[in-house]
Amino acid sequence: MEATSTEGRILAVLEQDAQASYAEIAERADVSKPTVRKYIQKLESDGVIVGYSADVDPKKLSGQSIAFVGIDIASERYVEATRALKELEDVESLYSSSGDHMLMAEVRAADGDALGDVIAEQILSIDGVTAAHPSFLQERLK
Repeated sequence: MEATSTEGRILAVLEQDAQASYAEIAERADVSKPTVRKYIQKLESDGVIVGYSADVDPKKLSGQSIAFVGIDIASERYVEATRALKELEDVESLYSSSGDHMLMAEVRAADGDALGDVIAEQILSIDGVTAAHPSFLQERLK
């Protein structure tokens, strides 16, 4: 589905501020409030808007350490290994990737040592996982 000009403007406002009121969205997107309401309902029912969320910096909230981990998997074990990775509590999110690694995981733990333990003892112990390449996050810039 390709966004219309009106949809695009409404979505752009929501991407900047998911808490914006219909009146604020209407003003910033240069449309009426009923138009905003109609488009948002349509975008939600079409599955374009799948939810609203707060963008939280977990390091500031809890002092957690975070890493993005590139994970390589033996092709014949991909389904089973992916299923096992999705079950790990410390894996916050998991993505398939077309880059250097088959999967990218966002992993969170209490500190750097605990994060290393998750990678060494949990991720690398999954049958089919052949390598894990962590990039430890330092500071959120945006």
